[in-house]
Amino acid sequence: MNEEILMKMTRYSEPQILAILRQAEGGVGVSDLCREHGMSTA
Repeated sequence: MNEEILMKMTRYSEPQILAILRQAEGGVGVSDLCREHGMSTA
């Protein structure tokens, strides 16, 4: 049940997360990605 609650609270959909990770693998800096998508670097 906790997993269901956590999944509902996430800001990004699974395809969005995968796209962001692909950008990181492609050489885009993590700090740049975080700034672009409005997330913390932590």
